[in-house]
Amino acid sequence: MVKVGIVGATGYTGVELLRLLARHPQADLRAITSRAEAGVPVAALFPNLRGAIDLAFSDPKDTRLTGCDVVFFATPNGVCMQQARELLDAGVRVIDLAADFRIRDVPTWESWYKMKHACPELVADAVYGLPELYRQKIRHARLVANPGCYPTAVQLGFLPLVEAGRVDLASLIADAKSGVSGAGRKAEVHTLFSEAGDNFKAYAVPGHRHLPEIAQGLSAMAGRDVAPVFVPHLTPMIRGIHATLYARLNGSVDLQGLYEQRYAAEPFVDVMPSGSHPETRSVRAANTCRIAVHRPQDRDTVVVLSVIDNLVKGAAGQAVQNMNIMFDLPEAIALDALAVLP
Repeated sequence: MVKVGIVGATGYTGVELLRLLARHPQADLRAITSRAEAGVPVAALFPNLRGAIDLAFSDPKDTRLTGCDVVFFATPNGVCMQQARELLDAGVRVIDLAADFRIRDVPTWESWYKMKHACPELVADAVYGLPELYRQKIRHARLVANPGCYPTAVQLGFLPLVEAGRVDLASLIADAKSGVSGAGRKAEVHTLFSEAGDNFKAYAVPGHRHLPEIAQGLSAMAGRDVAPVFVPHLTPMIRGIHATLYARLNGSVDLQGLYEQRYAAEPFVDVMPSGSHPETRSVRAANTCRIAVHRPQDRDTVVVLSVIDNLVKGAAGQAVQNMNIMFDLPEAIALDALAVLP
């Protein structure tokens, strides 16, 4: 059994993490911390977990996490970096669902996240937790930086093309849409029902925090600097990300074959038949990225459609997938649930 601790689990990614771990046969949940909800039974805050999790939230200052094998941080940006060193020194492995260790260049991270990094010396040790690219490094990692939701959909969509050198790297455009749960479980005007419902809008067009993460990932695939265009949108739905990706081909290529071959051994990437149009509801509550690739009018522009559930493959599900890899467990344990329809 893997002894598991969770720091902060009162947000949407936190409850999704709890839902997945509650049915994980090799996960022994030892502690779930929250300053605001200390003493409150987890099932009182999240009734969907009644009968599955009997623990109460505990105050972080009264909780000993160093006895765990792995600790997940389902916290806002800037929290994990304050506590990671103590846990790592105690031999605990850490999976951060926030952005503290995703960006390799610390000044770039500090510029985008508007705070001083508390432990920049650990950034180089962190492994970026995208299994389809870094599975072997994740297996031996002490500290995993779980990817962001938009970056997961965008990178998986572009990966076969960029890795194979089949596109003009100056032409990459990611036009992505997210449900409102991507903004977190907090009260803000733009996510109120009367603001987000029956509405659709782009935001952060001059620059979104996930842009440097996407650029870093694509650059690693290409072996050179890549500067994509990334435009996020807010949609009137709760869950889901739909990334429509554009690139200019630089030669002849069997697109369907390229994608099917690249992802043939990947348990959580589904390359759909030629001509398909994946929907966000087809991955709701599942740890799956569904991809379809198109070449409209047989011209030199390729269009890739990539959909994920932002809370699962875009966050908690991918974190559990990383845990399974780190502890040499079957990768699909607790992650084999089918998507929920309607």
